[in-house]
Amino acid sequence: MRDSDQTEESWAPFRGKVNIEIWCEAAMSNMREMILPASQRWDLGHLRDHLDLVHGDRASKVSAFWTMLTLSGVIAVAGVLGNSTATVIGAMIIAPLGVPIIGIALGIVRGNGGLVARSGAFVAGGVVLVVGIGLVASAMLPQTTDLLTNPQVTGRTSPKLVDMIAAIATGLAGAVGMSRRDVSDVLPGVAIAISLVPPLGVVGVCAGQGQWVMALGAFVLFASNMVAMVLAGTLIFTAYGYATEVETDGGAAGGMRRRRAYTAVAAGLVLVMVPLLANSVATTLVALWTQRVSETAQAWVGQIPGARVTGVTAVSRTAVISIVCPGDPPSVSELMKALDGQVPDGVQIVVDTSVGRQIDAGAVGGPPSTSG
Repeated sequence: MRDSDQTEESWAPFRGKVNIEIWCEAAMSNMREMILPASQRWDLGHLRDHLDLVHGDRASKVSAFWTMLTLSGVIAVAGVLGNSTATVIGAMIIAPLGVPIIGIALGIVRGNGGLVARSGAFVAGGVVLVVGIGLVASAMLPQTTDLLTNPQVTGRTSPKLVDMIAAIATGLAGAVGMSRRDVSDVLPGVAIAISLVPPLGVVGVCAGQGQWVMALGAFVLFASNMVAMVLAGTLIFTAYGYATEVETDGGAAGGMRRRRAYTAVAAGLVLVMVPLLANSVATTLVALWTQRVSETAQAWVGQIPGARVTGVTAVSRTAVISIVCPGDPPSVSELMKALDGQVPDGVQIVVDTSVGRQIDAGAVGGPPSTSG
C-alpha cells in the first residue's frame, strides 16, 4: 500500500467528524434563523432600555416599577385569600417583576456585572415588598382561617419538577417575546404562565400564620421560576448574538467573567431542582397514602348505612377526610387504629362532616384523641 493511501485512510474518520460538525452547525443556524429571524430582532439598545430600570428615564421607570409591583402584590394577596383565580391572573398580568429578572439574564450575557447587581437588587426589594404585603394581610385574618382549605394557597406550596419544566419553557417564550418585534403580544400570556408575585404573597400569608413549611414551598416555587427565567433568557440572548453586539452608544460587552455567571446560574438551577425533585417523589407517595386513607376511611364510615367518603385532601402533614353521614360518625379511634401502618406516623387526621363539623382525630401512631 502506498503512503498516500495510508494517509487518506488515517484522515478518513476525522473528515467524517468534520462533516458531521458542519452539518450540525448548519442545522443549528437554520433553526436559530427560523426561531429568531434577524429581520425581527430588536437591537441591543432597545432591549437594554426595556430591561435596565436605571437606563434612560430612570425616575419614571423606577416609579412605575414600585407602583405596579405594590398594586399587583395587593391584588395577588387579595385574590389568594379570596380564592379568586381571575383576580390572581390580573395580578400576574400587571406584575413587573419579570423585567429585572430577565435583566439579570441580559447582564450575564453581556458580562455586565452592574446590570446584574442592579436587577438583582430590584428583585430582592420586590420579594421583600410582596412578602411584606402578605404578612400584613395575614395579620388581619380571623383566627379561624384554615389555609389548608384554600386551593390558591395549597396549589403554590407544593412545587414539583414539572413546574420547573413549564417555567423554563415559559421563560424561553418570554425571552423570545422581548427579543422579537413581531411577537411582543405574547408577553401577557407569559406573565400569566410563569407565576412570580402570587407565590411571594403566599409566602407572606403562610409565614404570618406560622405555616413555615408551606411558606418555604411557595418560596421554592418562586425561586425555581426565577432561575428558569434567567436560564432561558441567557440561552436566548446568547443565541441571538447580544453577547458580542456593540451598543449604539459605542459601549461593548462588560468585563464580568461570564463563566462564573454561567456557573452560578447552573448551580442555582441544581439548587432549586433538588427540592422540586424531592417534592415530586413526595407527591407520588402522598398520592399513594391518600388512596390508602380514602379506602380505610370508606370501610370505617361504611358501618353506617348511607354514609360515604366524598374526598381526601392531603396538605403538608395533614389529611382531611370529607364524609357524608346521616348521623354521628363512628368513633374516630377505630379509624386511627385502622390507619396505623397504612400511612407514616405523625400524619394528622381531620374528619370533615357534611354538617360543617370538623373532628380532630389526632396523629397516626400517637395517643388516642379525645374528640370521639
